[in-house]
Amino acid sequence: MGEVVKDEYQTDYVAGQDNINPFGLDLHNWVFPVAAIIVVLFVIGTLMFPVAAKETLDGAKWDIIASFDWFFLLSANLFVVVSLALIFMPVGKIRLGGQDATPEFSTMSWFAMLFAAGMGIGLMFWAVAEPVAYYTGWYETPFNVAANSPEARDLAMGATLYHWGLHPWAIYAIVALSLAFFAFNKNMPLTIRSAFFPLLKDKVWGWPGHIIDVLAVVATIFGLATSLGFGAQQAASGLDYLFQAGSGTNVQMAIIVGVTALALISVLRGLDGGVKVLSNINMATAGILLFFVIFAGPTMTVLETIWVTSSTYVANIVPLSNPFGREDEAWFQGWTVFYWAWWISWSPFVGMFIARVSKGRTVREFVTAVLIIPTLITTVWMSGFGGTALEQIQQGVGVLADKGLTEVSLATFQMFEQLPWTGIVSFVGIILVLVFFVTSSDSGSLVIDSITAGGKTDAPTAQRVFWVVMEGAIAAALIFGGGEDALGAIQAVAISAGLPFTVILLLMTWGLLKGLTHERKLLLQRGELAS
Repeated sequence: MGEVVKDEYQTDYVAGQDNINPFGLDLHNWVFPVAAIIVVLFVIGTLMFPVAAKETLDGAKWDIIASFDWFFLLSANLFVVVSLALIFMPVGKIRLGGQDATPEFSTMSWFAMLFAAGMGIGLMFWAVAEPVAYYTGWYETPFNVAANSPEARDLAMGATLYHWGLHPWAIYAIVALSLAFFAFNKNMPLTIRSAFFPLLKDKVWGWPGHIIDVLAVVATIFGLATSLGFGAQQAASGLDYLFQAGSGTNVQMAIIVGVTALALISVLRGLDGGVKVLSNINMATAGILLFFVIFAGPTMTVLETIWVTSSTYVANIVPLSNPFGREDEAWFQGWTVFYWAWWISWSPFVGMFIARVSKGRTVREFVTAVLIIPTLITTVWMSGFGGTALEQIQQGVGVLADKGLTEVSLATFQMFEQLPWTGIVSFVGIILVLVFFVTSSDSGSLVIDSITAGGKTDAPTAQRVFWVVMEGAIAAALIFGGGEDALGAIQAVAISAGLPFTVILLLMTWGLLKGLTHERKLLLQRGELAS
């Protein structure tokens, strides 16, 4: 007889059992009020004292970068290694929801939802601007290579994919898998604290769990605000480009108000009628736009760029991931550290959303889909948009060639100028940004509401409405407080929110590995899993 393994991860806790219900709402007795107060105070303080808020955010950003750049890079590297290992480990056969569970969504709808939630607005905002910035030396270059050189071109594409490839999706995969496993396999609430049960046991339902969930909510809502701020800037620039509508602070804030209103409608329609439909529309529109850019632009150059991007990425992923002894410290602190903090602060939202729609997938299938497939799609996307823009610069045509990267949020539309049907393509691009915007806001409110309701997924709609409004309010406050340097304010809040949650993610990774290893032993003992 082999060792008898007992299930250590059983709990009598019921999601929402300790919630209070003032005004007919379903509020967690710690997490909702604390998180709401922090968010409301931030919005009020930023709007009342914009100059002081900007100085505080800037100071916090550079202090964190100077002291913890190595911590962000090493942590992100660990998430990649663990995620890749999970694909090949024996625990990969474990199915989320039990060995007899079946997927709730088709593969295409599942992938559309996870991809739209994970990258949407950012891909539209940075796909042209980032490669152009690295190639021209707009703000330093990777490894300090000479700007506008052939080496700079190749490295610009490889470094861009580095920021959008395996590392961010590994972060999402760890969070999503942790949440899905403990919720669907161990019947725990779908909230961040549940992933810490192997480490804290029943203490996760007390104040340690409250702190974890509050940090998750704060990180999530500020990570969301980062992307929503980028979306508002790009949509405003696009509208000004097409209709001379202006692109200043007032226009950006008006866009946030309008999109928030649309997100509220999506909230009322629910997951299937709102987020799912919008995600499928997003993917179809993005696919059409990508194919147009590839085949209406320098097709052969783009196809070559796909290979260059991939090979340069693979060749440089290790040196780009090294935080020590770098001569390009200014570049990786200004770019890589920001990205890792942004992805980490964004990860509770993306992770929980992916978890909610991933029941019935095996661990191996889940990690492969979340990690590998989006990286391949992103490679094609970045090569199509970024490769086309760099070709225009090298050929000396267009605004990007004449003036360089003058306005980050306008770069994509400046690239569109050299393609056929510029006005139509630019309008489609604006619509895509706005729909990504709505999807992020709606699905983000769904996630935050689940955390603040103690893990319940059927809390009253009024609570999601509150968080939709708060997401828009934070984005508006950052744009208002940042003024002309709204981009810097947005980056600062992402980095500040990302640091404490990095610690949470590292502990979550440990809990996940403990939980999966224990589950495999149980399944083998019961004869439900082949060895």
